[in-house]
Amino acid sequence: MDATPTEILTVEELHGYLKIPKPTLYALAQNGRIPAAKVGKHWRFRRADIDEWLKAQQWNRPLQRRNRRPKDDHANQQPS
Repeated sequence: MDATPTEILTVEELHGYLKIPKPTLYALAQNGRIPAAKVGKHWRFRRADIDEWLKAQQWNRPLQRRNRRPKDDHANQQPS
């Protein structure tokens, strides 16, 4: 089998790879929001699954428009 040492990641390795705090990674894994497997007490992550998950995250958040001004309620009111 040609498994590379980096194919399966620990929480520590994933923390370094994604630059996400370890407590956040544990919470994501426990809530099923990141692809993970628990082996005994230890969480493990496949790098390929994480890369696909990360790509999908780009589409799961709403677009934020820049230079968006709040509506001016007074501009649309008719004079009395």
